[in-house]
Amino acid sequence: MSRLMTVLAVLLAVAVGEARAEPLKVGVFAVDASPPAGSPLMYDPNKRVEYPLSCKGVVLIGEGKPVVLVALDWIGVANDGQVEFKKAIAEAAATEPNHVAVHALHQHDAPICDFTADRVLAAPGINGQMFDSAFARDVIARTAEAVRSAAKNALPVTHLGLGQGEVQQVASNRRILGPNGRVKYVRYTACREPVVRDAPVGTIDPMLKLISFWNGDKPIAALTYYATHPQSYYRTGLANPDFPGMAREDRQRATGCPHIHFDGAGGNIGAGKYNDGSKSMRRVLADRVAEGMAKAWESTVKTPISAAELGWETVAVALPPARHLDESKLSATMNDPKAPIRDRLEAGRALVWLRRCKAGETIDVSCLRLGRARVLHLPGELFVEYQLAAQAMRPDLFVAMAAYGEYAPGYIGTEAAYPEGGYETGPKASLVAPEVEGVLMSAIGKLLEAPVRGRTVPGSRSAPN
Repeated sequence: MSRLMTVLAVLLAVAVGEARAEPLKVGVFAVDASPPAGSPLMYDPNKRVEYPLSCKGVVLIGEGKPVVLVALDWIGVANDGQVEFKKAIAEAAATEPNHVAVHALHQHDAPICDFTADRVLAAPGINGQMFDSAFARDVIARTAEAVRSAAKNALPVTHLGLGQGEVQQVASNRRILGPNGRVKYVRYTACREPVVRDAPVGTIDPMLKLISFWNGDKPIAALTYYATHPQSYYRTGLANPDFPGMAREDRQRATGCPHIHFDGAGGNIGAGKYNDGSKSMRRVLADRVAEGMAKAWESTVKTPISAAELGWETVAVALPPARHLDESKLSATMNDPKAPIRDRLEAGRALVWLRRCKAGETIDVSCLRLGRARVLHLPGELFVEYQLAAQAMRPDLFVAMAAYGEYAPGYIGTEAAYPEGGYETGPKASLVAPEVEGVLMSAIGKLLEAPVRGRTVPGSRSAPN
């Protein structure tokens, strides 16, 4: 009899514990992030808004400090842009800045935010050609208010949904290797040359991953992750979120559930094999991504989740600066009125990054834990091999990745990719040294609690295979 009573007592304690378990809560926010007419986009002044840009995200409230995830329809947020964004949002959500992740989707007819470079470029009087900091700070302020409201009105979550779906005929590797093992062609995101378009797809991650939050049978929010450059065509002077933004909004309307999309490790990935740059292809690519989102939604498996199953870890990393960066030369270019304006602007941005590296500043690499899901938050235009390596480290988990966080480093290739040549690892694109791979893979291994033994990231495998 005493044994039966013991068993009953244990079962009762478990039941009481489950009844008292705090629920995970999620708040959703969205603000318009479209620039005014005349405000600089990354490459041209904005004529008008063709389709609204958004700043969307979620506030996750568990047992520890709240976590805020932000996805922004801009080309990038760098340096003090990241600092100010995170500080304002953290204050609004009653959390710490290192519990905030700000990611751009990297559309090209969109603004860039970098308050540090803005100040540096103001000295020679050219900052206004790349930055509209007053507009950016307005978006930050409005986002902070939206986050405050989202945190206050966060809804309880009973179930976490995990699903994935293959996206067909969108992603292809941009780096086509020749017989000598070096990049022979760069297959940009709009490609009209048959010999380049007809090369094999190469190394990609075709899967779109979806994480959803549910209160019973009611969806609260969906987060999607897919790795590719998001351009169909650009340099139009018309602000727009391009095909990933269109797909995101299509699925939001179809499901009635807010969708927040993140660009994965798409630094060496684009739509070039399937995209000739014609205007009609934007809708085609959007439909293909939306179809992948629909597949992920339909394949979703829901499991109960509590506040205790929300976790957030960060590892501070010091990325090695590219060896070609020279402070005196960058300063001279930036201040040379005879130099091309684009060279001067990019020199200023590179100068800011080099000075940060010399000062020993670090960048946070973060990992969100939600039940058996892990979402890694990485800087720069990361090569897809990092994403594939992270998934291979923990095949027992649902591993997704958001790149395009801290935008200052530019492209981040694998160590093997730098001697292969090509645009992405060249001096105008990548501001980090090849040793960056070891730094990032060590951080990823720690965050996933997986050992890193020798080379984990596969070399650039974009050659025909």
